[in-house]
Amino acid sequence: SACAACHGVNGVSDNPAWPSLAGQHRDYLAAALAAYRNGSRKNDAMAGIAKGLSDADVQALAGYYASLGKR
Repeated sequence: SACAACHGVNGVSDNPAWPSLAGQHRDYLAAALAAYRNGSRKNDAMAGIAKGLSDADVQALAGYYASLGKR
């Protein structure tokens, strides 16, 4: 997936430049994606990805990564 390219397989990053997503709080992840999408949080790579996400996509991704638990 597009997320795994930077944030690692199953949301566990092996690069300190990109955070792991596994186990993050669902609301935090959803808010971060929404902020990248609307431009209030700045990151060119994430803005480009988030721009194409629907509200349902944001919720699904946030739920998925939150459900993985910390690794």
